[in-house]
Amino acid sequence: MILAKLRGRLPPQREAELLQSLRHLPRALERVLHVEPQVRMWSEKFAQLQHALFLGRGIHYPIAMEGALKLKEISYIHAEAYAAGELKHGPLALVDKNMPVIAIAPKDALLEKLKSNLQEVRARGGELHVLADQDTRMVAGDGIHVIRMPDHAGFLSPILHTVPLQLLAYHAALERGNDVDKPRNLAKSVTVE
Repeated sequence: MILAKLRGRLPPQREAELLQSLRHLPRALERVLHVEPQVRMWSEKFAQLQHALFLGRGIHYPIAMEGALKLKEISYIHAEAYAAGELKHGPLALVDKNMPVIAIAPKDALLEKLKSNLQEVRARGGELHVLADQDTRMVAGDGIHVIRMPDHAGFLSPILHTVPLQLLAYHAALERGNDVDKPRNLAKSVTVE
């Protein structure tokens, strides 16, 4: 933001909007923690599984990767993340009732394309777990589980969507009896040879 402002590429009105979003972030994060009971219910099922597939589009693809990484690291459940637009190029072949799909569904320009991807998952018997913004019109039903995010934070949305994914990994690991403070085979320090 500062670089854009220094280069004259940040109009004052946009700067004010961005600052307001940043000021709202702590409250939004606090509200996201209210979905923990729902995430905990998901984790009870995930703890029994061996595999999971995470999907995200655009700026939410790295968040899907973070979710898969955390699930692997502390629950020891095999998890992979893909850009939802790449679903037909391999990962869709893995989808069945034993491969849950976790999707990040923010209200953005890519939402309709994501919904199409999710329909393909359901058509193959895949079970969906969707973290959806309030106004996405994502409806829970048979094989579709939806957690509504309490806030839509625009460009800060990835920060908010990360929290429930980390909670999912945490609670799934606890359900499996894992020590979340000491994950096996992980060195959490940087060493130089």
